[in-house]
Amino acid sequence: MTQEEVFKNLTAHCKEYGFIFQSSEIYDGLSAVYDYGQLGVELKNNIKNYWWQAMVRLHDNIVGIDSAIFMHPKIWEASGHVAAFNDPLIDNRDSKKRYRADVLIEDFLAKLEEKINKEVEKGRRKFGETFDEEQFRATNPNVLRIKAKYDETHARMVKALDNNDLEEMRQIIIDSDIVCPISGTKNWTDVRKFNLMFSTQLGNVSGEDGTIYLRPETAQGIFVNFLNVQKTGRMKIPFGIAQIGKAFRNEIVARQFIFRMREFEQMEMQFFIKPGTELDWFAKWKETRLQWHKAIGLGDDKYRFHDHDKLAHYANAATDIEFNFPFGFKELEGIHSRTDFDLGNHQRMSGRKIQYFDPETQESYVPYVIETSIGVDRCVLAVLSSSYHEEALEGGDTRVVLSIPPALAPVKVAVLPLVKKDGLPEKAREILTALRVDFNCQYDEKDSIGKRYRRQDAIGTPYCVTVDHDTLTDGTVTIRYRDTMEQERVPIDALRNIIFDKVSLNSLLTKNI
Repeated sequence: MTQEEVFKNLTAHCKEYGFIFQSSEIYDGLSAVYDYGQLGVELKNNIKNYWWQAMVRLHDNIVGIDSAIFMHPKIWEASGHVAAFNDPLIDNRDSKKRYRADVLIEDFLAKLEEKINKEVEKGRRKFGETFDEEQFRATNPNVLRIKAKYDETHARMVKALDNNDLEEMRQIIIDSDIVCPISGTKNWTDVRKFNLMFSTQLGNVSGEDGTIYLRPETAQGIFVNFLNVQKTGRMKIPFGIAQIGKAFRNEIVARQFIFRMREFEQMEMQFFIKPGTELDWFAKWKETRLQWHKAIGLGDDKYRFHDHDKLAHYANAATDIEFNFPFGFKELEGIHSRTDFDLGNHQRMSGRKIQYFDPETQESYVPYVIETSIGVDRCVLAVLSSSYHEEALEGGDTRVVLSIPPALAPVKVAVLPLVKKDGLPEKAREILTALRVDFNCQYDEKDSIGKRYRRQDAIGTPYCVTVDHDTLTDGTVTIRYRDTMEQERVPIDALRNIIFDKVSLNSLLTKNI
């Protein structure tokens, strides 16, 4: 089964089991907007809680806020979003589909990189234990030819982005023989810029001078509250302000399920530091954030750093933590050195002094900022896509299982009476009542025990507790482990500790200390 087929099956699975629904589906849906169902919202909240606890609770010098979605329109002028928050778009005249020009080129570069890796694997199979990958990459004619094409195209793209050269962007697409994925043709329009912010009216009368924007990022709410938090919290630099909240971008090329949406949620932290120390802090936060991701347990090899080819207007250093989704390595989190761009511009445009007085050096300055920004929805997709498995079992049976890390699983434990009689349901509900104080639990008595196990596998429940007739006499139950399907007989009194050790967020947080 191809990765594309797996991703399609995962998307259908998310709807079937109550993780994610198309927004406004009864009205034929709203493109690139999704609702989280009863299980999806639990997974999403667990991820957010893990981030918040690791970012705020584990750091003495980081606090959290919750700023408003609506903000003064001058904020977006100061931040550069009104003038510079644009995507380069190109249309295919035959398919009538619209694409981001830079993404088309990046996808082409990824295909070249994939070709190089295939050549390397051929060499590995051919030469076996004597294979020297570094020497092969440096001498193999096919690799060198593809690498030269990659380097040339990459350099042209970087230069075009730096110079905002839209004509050159189109020419790169033409020269690279990039075709529309739908029509298969190269009948491209010119590349043009499109601002991504949603605007609306503040007030009752349309047309008045009351245009405001839905925030395209949560960071500016932190910046304009810098002094409020610093003074009321008596914060000393270095310190950070964290926030989780909704953001909105009018993505023309929204795609790949919840990877790129028009309404999404961000987890951002802005870390305020002394100018001149930013690159040291940038390196520190790169490693800290990668450690947070790896602690989840999806596989260390699924992550990599990718330095930006073109820096944003506010940054002097930037990198992405990319994750290997079913459609390839894509951005999961960004770490940026934003310098004093934001605070400096807000100071200039507001006319208010936004500076920090250092009691040790007796000097005032506008702090520099290191930003960490992760998309909640992308993190949900990373967890789901890595956890989804279709397994063949002995006897020709199959099962679909979501091997979600237990600490993030929507439902931690299911309590199942073996049969619906003989007092087993009553005993099962007694156990359920005791467990649900600590865990999100489900009770299920419909169908055979095997079918009930399969339902819990499909939603990622790590533990099933089965109550049978022996439970009534010896006070023990059978606990079944999702990933191995192994079963163990344990005392009822031991259940809470057995489950807690695995599903508590503490199991992840301790890896971040």
